[in-house]
Amino acid sequence: MSFKLVASVIATCTLMACAANQPATGTSATSEKFSFGLWGDMPYKKAGDGAKLPAVLNSINQSDIAFSIYDGDIKDGSSKCTDEVYTDALKMFGSMKQPVIYVPGDNEWTDCHRLNNGGMDPLERLAHIRRVMLPTSHSLGQRPMPLEHQGKLGEKFVENTRFTHGKVVFVGINMPGSNNNLVLNAAECQNKSVRKTAQCDAANAEYLERDSANVTWLEASFAQAKAQNAAGLVLVVQGDPGFDVPETDGIDESSLPGVSGYRHFMSQLVQHTEQFKGQVLMVHGDTHFFKLDKPLYSPAKVLPNFTRLETFGSPVLNWVRVTVDPTTNEVFQIHPVMVETSSK
Repeated sequence: MSFKLVASVIATCTLMACAANQPATGTSATSEKFSFGLWGDMPYKKAGDGAKLPAVLNSINQSDIAFSIYDGDIKDGSSKCTDEVYTDALKMFGSMKQPVIYVPGDNEWTDCHRLNNGGMDPLERLAHIRRVMLPTSHSLGQRPMPLEHQGKLGEKFVENTRFTHGKVVFVGINMPGSNNNLVLNAAECQNKSVRKTAQCDAANAEYLERDSANVTWLEASFAQAKAQNAAGLVLVVQGDPGFDVPETDGIDESSLPGVSGYRHFMSQLVQHTEQFKGQVLMVHGDTHFFKLDKPLYSPAKVLPNFTRLETFGSPVLNWVRVTVDPTTNEVFQIHPVMVETSSK
């Protein structure tokens, strides 16, 4: 099974075809309407985002959303992965009035081996994220809410989270850009990097272990959504798994090596989506352009109950509001929020 971009950006932001039924952990089932926020890929120092960030945070804080999810990249891809970066991110999340769920991005761990990132060990930075960015079993923000974690605090896969709000199951998974930390060959291993062969071998071992864990978490999340008759499942990752590669007749670009690190996970996502009566909304960042489309297909047809949403990112700092109303056929309604200072 493979996936392919079959629809370009949808300018109108109502997600038609999102229906089904209930939750998974944390909150009780309800048919009441609620909204949540999506944001990520900010702030980037090289883009001068520091001056624009307060307006975005204020916009989110003044909204009536129940919580927000940050889909990775707390720094740009060409700055050093110092401890200060993570401390600053925690301060940013700590300024948010509503709960914030953090999903890791490639800029804060996968790409830290790059010379302009300080030539650091990505696996050490991932371990740092697990210890520092997920200090408790609850979310970040001024009103932390309980989350279910795949791993124990400070240990592997603690960053994979799950919770239920209303009749929707929310799943966060560590699947970053840069081909999901899969190193293809020696040339890629050492490109603009101080890495040695042993480090790249360790990276690939990490990829295989985490990819397997991610698929296990995905399977368990769909099982939970089915058991609770959920109206939908929202999956949040950071990396674009290849939705936006060029389209050529007769060629499946999703099989290209540059996105091979996502292939196993995406094939499983297709299967689980086909077997799920509700709607699946997959959210990611990575390329910083707001996009909304239906890019997955099975061997038989486009998957009508799957929708991809890509969030804004530096240097245009906006966020996305999603309203959930399980009593309607349009369970998910997507509203890009244009912050005044970001659109100038």
